[in-house]
Amino acid sequence: VEQTSLMLTSLQTFFAIVPSGQGCNVEEDRYTERVHTIREGDTLELQCLFTGHPRPQIRWTKAGASDRLNESYQHNETLRIENISRHQGGRYYCKAENRHGVPAIRSIRVEVYYLDDPVITVHQSVGESKEQFYFERTVFLRCVANSNPPVHYTWRRGREVLSQGTDSGVEIYEPFFTQGETKILKLKNLRPQDYADYTCMSSVRNICGIEDKSAHFSLSNRTAPPSIKLLLEDPLVVNPGETITLVCVASGGDPPPTLKWVRPGGEEIPKRSVIKRGTLTIPAVTMDDGGTYTCVASNNVGNPAKKSTSILVRGLRKGRFWITPDPYHNDDNIQIGREVKISCQVEATPPEELQFSWLKNGRPLRSSERMVITHTDTDVSPGTTNLDIIDLKFTDFGTYTCVASLRNGGISEISIDVNISSTTVPPELTVPRGRSHLISQEGDTVDLQCLVSGKPKPIILWSRVEEGGAAVSTVALMPDGSAQMESYDGVLRISNVTRDMSGTYCCQTSQYNGFNVKPRKALIQLVVQFPPVVEPVYTEIRQALSRAFVLTCHLLRAHPARLLRYEWKLGSRLLTVGQLSEQQGDTEYQVRALNREGYGEYTCDITNEAGAGRCTFLVTGKANAPEFYYDTYGALWQNRPTVYGFKLQWTQMDPNAVDRILAYRLSFRQMGQSRWWEQEIPIDGNIRMGELLTYNLTELIKPESYLVRLTPITRFGEGDATERIITYSRTYDIMLTREFHCGFEDEVLCLFSQDKTDVFDWTHHSASTRDTKYTPNTGPSSDHTGSKQGFYMYIETSRPRLEGDKALTNNPTYCFSFYYHMYGKHIGALNVFLRQKGQMVTDTSVWSLTGNQGNRWIQAKVDIHPTAAFQIVMEGVRGSGIEGDIAIDDVSIEEGECKDPPPNSKWTVVIHLTSSVSAATELTD
Repeated sequence: VEQTSLMLTSLQTFFAIVPSGQGCNVEEDRYTERVHTIREGDTLELQCLFTGHPRPQIRWTKAGASDRLNESYQHNETLRIENISRHQGGRYYCKAENRHGVPAIRSIRVEVYYLDDPVITVHQSVGESKEQFYFERTVFLRCVANSNPPVHYTWRRGREVLSQGTDSGVEIYEPFFTQGETKILKLKNLRPQDYADYTCMSSVRNICGIEDKSAHFSLSNRTAPPSIKLLLEDPLVVNPGETITLVCVASGGDPPPTLKWVRPGGEEIPKRSVIKRGTLTIPAVTMDDGGTYTCVASNNVGNPAKKSTSILVRGLRKGRFWITPDPYHNDDNIQIGREVKISCQVEATPPEELQFSWLKNGRPLRSSERMVITHTDTDVSPGTTNLDIIDLKFTDFGTYTCVASLRNGGISEISIDVNISSTTVPPELTVPRGRSHLISQEGDTVDLQCLVSGKPKPIILWSRVEEGGAAVSTVALMPDGSAQMESYDGVLRISNVTRDMSGTYCCQTSQYNGFNVKPRKALIQLVVQFPPVVEPVYTEIRQALSRAFVLTCHLLRAHPARLLRYEWKLGSRLLTVGQLSEQQGDTEYQVRALNREGYGEYTCDITNEAGAGRCTFLVTGKANAPEFYYDTYGALWQNRPTVYGFKLQWTQMDPNAVDRILAYRLSFRQMGQSRWWEQEIPIDGNIRMGELLTYNLTELIKPESYLVRLTPITRFGEGDATERIITYSRTYDIMLTREFHCGFEDEVLCLFSQDKTDVFDWTHHSASTRDTKYTPNTGPSSDHTGSKQGFYMYIETSRPRLEGDKALTNNPTYCFSFYYHMYGKHIGALNVFLRQKGQMVTDTSVWSLTGNQGNRWIQAKVDIHPTAAFQIVMEGVRGSGIEGDIAIDDVSIEEGECKDPPPNSKWTVVIHLTSSVSAATELTD
């Protein structure tokens, strides 16, 4: 094993988001953000490319997203969204962190492109419509299509393309504040020739391969907005269980309108309904089906026509009563010689059919001077009837029955019995002795009870009150999430009580089904005890022999928080016990010198009346897992056709936490097979934090992949293992395939990378997306094959580039050829260097050209003769002005000398640039 002095403790040295799936293009937007465009319905794939050690953890997020990203991709290097929809566009962030420094974050904006079918609507100006100017009216044809990017509209009349100014009777314009969203065709003073077939073509100019779409409308002297009528009674009164049919027909409109039924507020039509054109049939109607139904007719001419009807499903519900003592005396009791009123309330549909009758002891009761019966108006719901007994006598005691029914029958009656006697008394509310302050433990079932006396017994209403200050209180929610709960026996049962349910509960009598008097109230205090909450609940501590350390268990909260005891154990062996003071928030246990018997699981239990909270510490001498280094330069090599080698590198996580690492056990197996090979890698001396360790794996069968496992070993025994997969990559097989070619069509740029010592970067671009707004007379209009969609690399010489700035790029081979485009009066220089890596790095110029070469792609070829591991460096140098863009495309490397190399032009011109970054890729010969 090779132990180098290189120390690795940094986060990312390279970090980027690269689209790798379907997409239209990747473009730079105003030099500040990266934008990836994709067509709706395609699959989005974004790769988070990074380096850094230890290997960073990845997390994807979306700005302002209420919907969570798919968990299976949220922590992957590749984010994949199949069948992407327009609402999934936006800014996506990739966050990488590995415990060192500040987490690295990159973002890319995803633009989802789409084009919906256009819709043509026709309107007539309101003033003219009222005057019915049939032959001199103005008509507006509005075309609307939802799209991204903004849609381009074209109007046609028959086969004739209409444009502004071609016809004095036609205007084409976009309403203010709606640019790009709609296009209006205005027909002024409608003429006979304007009666024709109109077509609105919507286009996004074939971006992302989105085809144009069209809508058609035939304008004639019959064209008219819709009108409808309902063939039914309004309101429609039915009994439950009947089948109802609502019929809506179009009485006018051209083109013929479409009809649909809706309910207000977006409420759904009953699912069992049957809709056929304008006819809505609801079988077995229920009271829940009652309400307003609206028929809407639309034909894109004028405004939709709407007509509504009401369905009233006959029925009675929610019968209630209450007794009101004589209001002229300050007494809640019923007494002989005083007045008493019995009220009865029922909800009825339809309310005008509601009728009441009264019985006394089963016999009909009619209104008289002493027995006054009154009813509320029929248009008031719910309906109420009152029986006033004037000057109550002993003979008036008995059972009074209120009977509610609907006038036309067919619905069951509701009867409510109310007993008036010497035992009819208002309610009293008390809490059983010893039950006003309850103490329970978390998880128990607790009963809160209020005793109610009186006749009749009212329903008990429970609510919860939390003190919010000296004079302010706030109502809290009940355990079921409601503001109030009902109880018929005065008992509120709370199962599996939690600490959040502690507080004050109020029981009170309801004002219905009982006396209409001031509610009686009582309060119950509930205290929920819970065991101590402590931290850490579980933690692992790595320690070497003979070291001292301290274990601390922190108390966060507990109830009761007094008389807390603690108990420390190692396994089942008791170490120490004690009691926490009221000021003490934690307890410690100190190990002065760790021996072998001191390894194991330490526990600390902090206990109160409700139970115990436990801190657990696993003290172990196991070494931490090694951390593989994934950014090894030239990790894979080969010197024979059938096998390859791999330079395995790693660092040791916190090596000083435990005893010295004596060796590593290296295990590896071929993917898809079960047999493991093992060998031991001895380690001399101590491993330092961040020290890079290297071991060369040889004789790996090409092109198989291998699973590698590395386990540290100390005198304690084996530590934590870590695994990685080694994959053979054809990227490293250039020497054996004898040829390399790169057309820059992929974002990963073949074997190229940006050099980190230059002033600025080469730009990956295509002519279809490149912005030449500021420098129109420079740079290529397509890639070297003539495709505007094809990609190439170029240097942007507009601001902020300065004269002399350089952009570098590197790559390997023997006969090196490429196409260049050097067009513009400020062209600088394009240089090619052979960089060889021996004991010293040397750069040798092998090709150079300066000055304007015309608006064309030209091929260059050059022979190179490397004697060591090498890179090809391509340098673009900015000239004296902004019309100096230099582009390269279709780079190739072939074994052997170049055939028929083109002559090298000898133009010389000076140039400028602004930021320098180089890209390098090395190939070992």
